[in-house]
Amino acid sequence: MLKVINGQVPDRVPVSLFIHDEGNFLSQIYPDLDLEDPISCKFRLIDLERELGIDIILRMLHGIRPFWASYGGLNTETQTENWEVRLEEYRRGKSLVKNYLIKTPEREFTQEFSISEIAPGTFSYACTKKPIKSIDDLETAIKYEPPMRENYPVELKEMVCKVKSYLGNDGITSIWVPAGAFNAAAGLVDLDLLYSIFLTDKLFFEKLMDFTLKRTLPFVEATCNSGIDTISIGGNVPGGFLGSKIYEEYVLPYEKKYIELAKSKGVITIYHNCGQIMALVDSYKELGSDIVEPFSPPPLGDGDLREAKKKSEGKFVIIGNVDQVNVLKDGSKELVRRVTEETIKIGKPGGKFILQTADYLEYGTPLENIKTYIETALKNSGY
Repeated sequence: MLKVINGQVPDRVPVSLFIHDEGNFLSQIYPDLDLEDPISCKFRLIDLERELGIDIILRMLHGIRPFWASYGGLNTETQTENWEVRLEEYRRGKSLVKNYLIKTPEREFTQEFSISEIAPGTFSYACTKKPIKSIDDLETAIKYEPPMRENYPVELKEMVCKVKSYLGNDGITSIWVPAGAFNAAAGLVDLDLLYSIFLTDKLFFEKLMDFTLKRTLPFVEATCNSGIDTISIGGNVPGGFLGSKIYEEYVLPYEKKYIELAKSKGVITIYHNCGQIMALVDSYKELGSDIVEPFSPPPLGDGDLREAKKKSEGKFVIIGNVDQVNVLKDGSKELVRRVTEETIKIGKPGGKFILQTADYLEYGTPLENIKTYIETALKNSGY
């Protein structure tokens, strides 16, 4: 895997899987999984990937950061004399809803955060009502929101040390940082505002993006200093439907700051856009990320691996792109075998390619399909 990332051609294509370190496929295999113990979840994930015989990219998110820093919203973890947080909880269907009222000397914020069980032992987390509606809201948040906890870097480093010790030389580690600036902004404002504000109110947009950088880069720096091998950066919100011109003018300059920080710390970067991506391949050559993923094939996205390999000109490693839903979860073994063989044969020439599922394995994916994917991939992986 490291040879591929460093631009060398190894003896075979690395064969990996994207498996969440909480719930989803992991809960399917281990129904007794203790979601309250993030370290145990990561150890079980390592055990599973070792047993499957794949090349491990250990993707870590669960228990890494407070929910607001990972999934959106303002800081509800820390209170000060100028930042008072009140919480009301209730159930809505299968969701636990957390209604927050945040009081500052100048104004109040309301935000809603939902934790929803989407499959046994599998949860989604989202800020379902965003707190910032205007530039006045934003300026108040800039003035009063508490920063990252001081002891967070030490706690994170201890966790990474435990996980890397357990993993040994069997793979590489990655942590999802709080996404790129545009993704992070989507956790604070409604999407209809975010997708137009750079044209309708440039000052508001620039202040918003600067704020997302200010509040997320400390987490990125702490992650890079933790001993982690790679960081994963979410970039799906500005997806290809914005077009390369808009992306390069309004998004790329901010996204590059995450890449530059990681590179200054000697940490590998993975930039993740699991939606519309093909219009941005040329833009990603300017991004500077070591890896871009996953070029999701239709109908999940618009990924064309052959075209992406050609257009990328080897400027970044591609991870991808077997459809985890329509092929691995819902397809026959014959379909899994055919798609896996086709994908690895397209990605293999010239190196710079790691075979993986387009996104995380979902609950209900047949284990036999996973084994067929791995067996087929390894059989066709040699250079």
